[in-house]
Amino acid sequence: MLRFHYCKRVNIAMKNTGKKPIWILPFVILCVMPGLASSAEYMFRDLMGNTLPAKKCKTQAEAESGALDPYNIDRHARIFCESQGYGWHVSEKKDPGKVVCEECDSSDSKSKYQCHVEDVIVSCKRLKPGSVGLFPGKG
Repeated sequence: MLRFHYCKRVNIAMKNTGKKPIWILPFVILCVMPGLASSAEYMFRDLMGNTLPAKKCKTQAEAESGALDPYNIDRHARIFCESQGYGWHVSEKKDPGKVVCEECDSSDSKSKYQCHVEDVIVSCKRLKPGSVGLFPGKG
């Protein structure tokens, strides 16, 4: 464990000599090597799902734009992947799906619709168990 007073001594030595200490190069190499040696492996899974319609009835144009809103698609894609269990995350959205609109049933909402997106395909990923550990190459 490095102590603060040790770092002070090194800084004083650097100021006095005016040269860069030679030990910095091996230290930098040791810091960079662990990042190169460990590579994580992932498990991938493609899922297909439907988004939920909005609670309020809107005109068809507003309902379609709300269903195709990128925030809405991203939120449901995250929910699809997280429903697989702990550690699953969105890797990519492969197919945005198609918009399906249904007319509202209430009598006061004539020509009002609720829209949702069907068949959204999402690729989810998760770290493969044992791919990242304390010993490189040992699983």
